[in-house]
Amino acid sequence: MSKYIASIDQGTTSTRCIIFDQDGAIQAVSQMEHEQIFPKAGWVEHNPQEIWDNTRKVCAEALAQLDLSASDIAAVGITNQRETTVVWDKNTGKAVYNAIVWQDTRTDKICQQLAGSEGPDRFKAKTGLPLATYFAGPKARWVLDNVDGAKEKAEAGDLLFGTMDTWVLWNMTGGTNGGVHATDVTNASRTLMMDLDTLDWDDDIVAEMGLPKSMLPTIVSSSEVYGKVRERGVLAGVDIAGILGDQQAATFGQVCFEPGMAKNTYGTGNFVLLNTGEEKVLSKNGLLTTVCYRIGDAKPVYALEGSIAVTGSLVQWLRDNLQLIKAAPEVEDLAKSVEDNGDVYIVPAFSGLFAPHWRSDARGAVVGLTRFAGKGHIARAALEAVAFQSKEVVDAMNADSGVDLTELKVDGGMVGNDTLMQFQADLLDVPVIRPKITETTALGAAYAAGLAVGFWKDEAELTKQWAEDKRWEPQMSDEDRTRLMAKWSKAVQRTLDWVDDE
Repeated sequence: MSKYIASIDQGTTSTRCIIFDQDGAIQAVSQMEHEQIFPKAGWVEHNPQEIWDNTRKVCAEALAQLDLSASDIAAVGITNQRETTVVWDKNTGKAVYNAIVWQDTRTDKICQQLAGSEGPDRFKAKTGLPLATYFAGPKARWVLDNVDGAKEKAEAGDLLFGTMDTWVLWNMTGGTNGGVHATDVTNASRTLMMDLDTLDWDDDIVAEMGLPKSMLPTIVSSSEVYGKVRERGVLAGVDIAGILGDQQAATFGQVCFEPGMAKNTYGTGNFVLLNTGEEKVLSKNGLLTTVCYRIGDAKPVYALEGSIAVTGSLVQWLRDNLQLIKAAPEVEDLAKSVEDNGDVYIVPAFSGLFAPHWRSDARGAVVGLTRFAGKGHIARAALEAVAFQSKEVVDAMNADSGVDLTELKVDGGMVGNDTLMQFQADLLDVPVIRPKITETTALGAAYAAGLAVGFWKDEAELTKQWAEDKRWEPQMSDEDRTRLMAKWSKAVQRTLDWVDDE
């Protein structure tokens, strides 16, 4: 019997392959970063061919670490940066333009045109989403509008559209030689084109988006066999059986299977998801309604989500652009070199503000500077900005759901930062809990794939595997919490209306 599940985690800054055993424990990891391309202010791109090449390399390396062959792998799961969009030629297998990343803001005018007189919530009742630059549909429309010959090729049926899960799946299952063109419900729910009730493309919205229906992938569940790996390589012949967008994958990996359970992933951005069960809750407070997961033929499970564009990437900005630190982990020591933020606040609206504000006209600001402020205060303000933004989202979630959060499960690259986690617990006034396995995104995709092929029996078996590693209890007074949030709100107001129509 095959002993392992392979999980491909195609993220914003890197692609990884992680091998998990029956206990959900990590046995091997291989990771490769890819180039971040910034052609203009507000534009963010990736080279899809580089990402596909890296995917093949990390899979080979991860299996080599354990001296495994394809026969040792029961199934492959895929998880991905969700809204990042690729348009490619189905005859050549080549992308017609770079992948346009979820953080990219170039589609602002397209979103305004689509909103028309009805405003940004025009499609929200069906899709659960506001019209915003974040989502995939307008990005594909931009490619057709701006790449020479793309529109004609699309109308002739020669172009395919997909998020990164679709791109990886199509290539792994044969590409131009019969590749499977599909996406799961969680990724489809991030395109602005899927009806949350029917779990299918909405013909009227697709037509409004200006995309030929022939470009769109088939929508499938998050856990079923989509096809076998056909490209020549170490995983040839293995079933690909799980796909989840990265934040839904992390929710699944955190075993948030019951309504009311929530997690926050601290990655390039931050993403809080609250399981709302089989009920689709439309937000009145700036959150997204999204599909949490769908296992095979079972009913879909929905979630409320608060998406925050810039958190971990703010630390990268301190490292790469300001060169305040040489490596990301150094930010904690620098932040701890001062007693507090010195009244300095950073609002990292580099891509506008996402939840709960949805203001594409906002841009980043550092406020409260005096001669007293030093780089320690800047570092501390950067960490605190992550927690402030998460607090705003949790407050919106409490208001929408009518139930106050009692604890927050956390995962992602920043959860090793004790200073940040303690400040988060203080602001939320609830315990913050880190699991033993923090690679929950890859684990969630592995779980979905494993369930589809019987590697794991059911969700109850997965719940037993979850184990707590550390928890942070709140220690801040109500008075301090209120004062800090008031200052933060004041800082946010300073970032608005920065970008005008020009």
